[in-house]
Amino acid sequence: MYAIIRFGGKQYKVSKGDKLVVDKVAGNPGDKFDITDVMMTRDDKVSVADLGRVKVAASIVEHFKDDKVIVFKYKAKKNYRRKFGHRSHLSKIKIEDIKVSRPGTAKKETPEETAETKPAKETKKVEETKATS
Repeated sequence: MYAIIRFGGKQYKVSKGDKLVVDKVAGNPGDKFDITDVMMTRDDKVSVADLGRVKVAASIVEHFKDDKVIVFKYKAKKNYRRKFGHRSHLSKIKIEDIKVSRPGTAKKETPEETAETKPAKETKKVEETKATS
């Protein structure tokens, strides 16, 4: 099974056990989180409907900085030179599981359970209503 997710403005094809390098994720290594922005899943068939029930469980493996990128601007014959660079902050995440909650798998409440958990409505006495009229 695999899924296509949107994470940090980019799209990734992921399956269980994959490791991804993404823009920095808030949290510490070992923290777990869910990705709910799933665009497509495929198990035995492709599914693009009801993706609100799909969650991709992931955990942070490590944080690191990317290699330095040098940006050099110049204009020929004008003595214009500008050199600067940057290192992006990245995170490596591991896809733990792709969870799909199927319809009808959630526990349904029986009428007895709802009656026990909900407080009974107070009924007005008939005598009080007759006395006021």
